[in-house]
Amino acid sequence: MDVFVTGATGLIGRSLVRALLARGDAVTALSRNPSARVPPGVKLLAGDPGSPGPWQDALARADACLHLAAEPLVGRWTADRKRRIRESRVRSTALVADVVGSAGPRVLVCASAVGFYGDRGDEVLTEASPPGEGFLSETCRAWEEATAPARARARVVHLRSGIVLAREGAGLSLLVLPFRLFAGGPLGSGRQWQAWIHAADHLALALVALDDARIVGPLNAVGPEPLTSRDMARAIGRVLHRPSLLPAPAFAIRAVLGEAAAVPLSSQRAVPAKALDLGFRFRYPTAEEALRDLLGNAA
Repeated sequence: MDVFVTGATGLIGRSLVRALLARGDAVTALSRNPSARVPPGVKLLAGDPGSPGPWQDALARADACLHLAAEPLVGRWTADRKRRIRESRVRSTALVADVVGSAGPRVLVCASAVGFYGDRGDEVLTEASPPGEGFLSETCRAWEEATAPARARARVVHLRSGIVLAREGAGLSLLVLPFRLFAGGPLGSGRQWQAWIHAADHLALALVALDDARIVGPLNAVGPEPLTSRDMARAIGRVLHRPSLLPAPAFAIRAVLGEAAAVPLSSQRAVPAKALDLGFRFRYPTAEEALRDLLGNAA
């Protein structure tokens, strides 16, 4: 299979490109950086998925597309930053979907996020749950709706990811840093739910989404056991042999991050209902198993 990948040099994209090559797929990687480092055998194509260009012709010749490119959420959100976060997702997806709607890939797996659900307290969230409110939810809704032109001729999957726990990932680093300084604990009230997934399981789910014709629409890319912030802190403390008693007050997080505090403070008790119904087996079904694999030698 000839797979076109945007965001191929990011944390998730790099692992997916390696996995596709390992199983014998041909890979075309789109990057804004013409000198980006990619594995041998990958065709590197310079271009911006948010702007029309020759990359669209290459996409039209592919069999499948993994669209992962997006502006990172980490950091304080200014008005300009919010515009870039939204446009990087919605505009690029619309351009990809326009191509897929007329030629090339018969499957489009597009990144999305559990931010789609908004701040939902203790409600269990499956792929059938409605969207929430706020900037992240509205952005995710527009992001997914931008794939509409592709649905006429291609199978479209929205990979709604939680916190991807990876050794090199910002998500895990930010969670763990206070514990390394012996200042770890829950964020805010500690009662908000955190949807997480080990990078290896996220990779496996993305490949299943690419290959399994039964999967259409949203797919929650999260582990089967979400945790509250308090329980996540306890799990990290056990793995690192550090105390987990010092909470980071919500007012302090909001003072530092402003509106971006919605990322760590919102509650999304998302579960992988579709994946479980299809018989997907998680290699790391609990957060503690995932953390021991990723941090066990770094305690």
